[in-house]
Amino acid sequence: MISNKDYNEAYVWIWLPMEVQPVVAGKLTTENNKLLFNYGKSYLARKDSIPIYDTELPLRSGFLPLLSGLSIPNCIRDAAPDAWGRRVIINKRLGLKGRDIDSTQLNELTYMLESGSDRIGALDFQHSPTEYIPRASSNATLTELLESAERVEKGIQLTTELDQALHHGSSIGGARPKALIEDNNKKYIAKFSSSSDLYSIIKSEFIAMRLAALSGINVAPVKLTKASNKDILLIERFDRIASNQGWKRRSMVSALTILGLDEMMARYASYENLAEIIRAKFTDAPSTLKELFSRLVFNILSGNTDDHARNHAAFWDGNMLTLTPAYDICPQNRTGNEATQAMLIKGNNNFSRMETCIEAAGIFLLSTEEAISIIEHQKSTITQHWDEICDAAELTQIDKKLLWNRQFLNPYSVK
Repeated sequence: MISNKDYNEAYVWIWLPMEVQPVVAGKLTTENNKLLFNYGKSYLARKDSIPIYDTELPLRSGFLPLLSGLSIPNCIRDAAPDAWGRRVIINKRLGLKGRDIDSTQLNELTYMLESGSDRIGALDFQHSPTEYIPRASSNATLTELLESAERVEKGIQLTTELDQALHHGSSIGGARPKALIEDNNKKYIAKFSSSSDLYSIIKSEFIAMRLAALSGINVAPVKLTKASNKDILLIERFDRIASNQGWKRRSMVSALTILGLDEMMARYASYENLAEIIRAKFTDAPSTLKELFSRLVFNILSGNTDDHARNHAAFWDGNMLTLTPAYDICPQNRTGNEATQAMLIKGNNNFSRMETCIEAAGIFLLSTEEAISIIEHQKSTITQHWDEICDAAELTQIDKKLLWNRQFLNPYSVK
């Protein structure tokens, strides 16, 4: 139930590895406009407890100090809603619209406690330290969810039934309209088109994700569907494991958390620094570095300049990190040739060019020859399968011409 007050504390619940029921891990408390966390005694006493993320929240008693520059532990912020989820909550709570939504801020605990419980990763937030009550959704069709998303965009207050359905997906990150659905023992994130879209962004993301998979990159499975004659992209969730006993949740942290940065410092995030941490803290570091380099190359070749540090993530098992499948590979609108990536690549260089990638190859423990081989393989894969994947997406000829040599294989980028 949406409340009319802000909150000053919340209990953090966690799904431990391979468990289907959560346990309370600790408490978040507001202090001087910051959120501080301390583990509960019962959690610290467990033999199977793991740190939420050891760099920030090691297993020890008492309030844990924040990393420099942070106002909330980043590994907990990863589980909070981003732009779209916040708009849904503000719509539901205050009935605001348009710019009023974008300029309104509730406190962080309010977003945590009033968003849906089926959030990314293995955390949730509750009012109680002893009773877990999930904020679940009612069943709704994709058409109903699409209509709800359109109402939020227009600032029209939702009906009670659709309010509950769309609210279920308010915990998911990102800025685009979306919802959560479950079908045939799988969970999906459903992305909807937006009223502000200038071209078929939903189809272009589908095309990019499918071409990335064909290029050998580990990506989340995607499929296209329609509701009310509008395109919807379904992305299969990789942070959930179905079992006969129920759903298991996998702990995750963003690259922003791994790098120890918050949104205000995100411009300092770099592939170079991430690669250094991969060598020290990730399973199978050489393969992971090659995979990350391949993703960087594909982002550039597909025109995805929105590769910010929340669009990279890793599973966390309490000891080591493992790169998740790639997600949010979405070509960005582009009018000219010159472009830059959201993350720095090497030094202060973030120009979206293959020559930048080749210069950075050593960071990823790759030779120049290996880097060139990856680049050429991706370029040929995109060219070879372009028509096939565009046809699968039922892309119009106008959008096809818009994407080719502008977002995909832009002449500036392939050099």
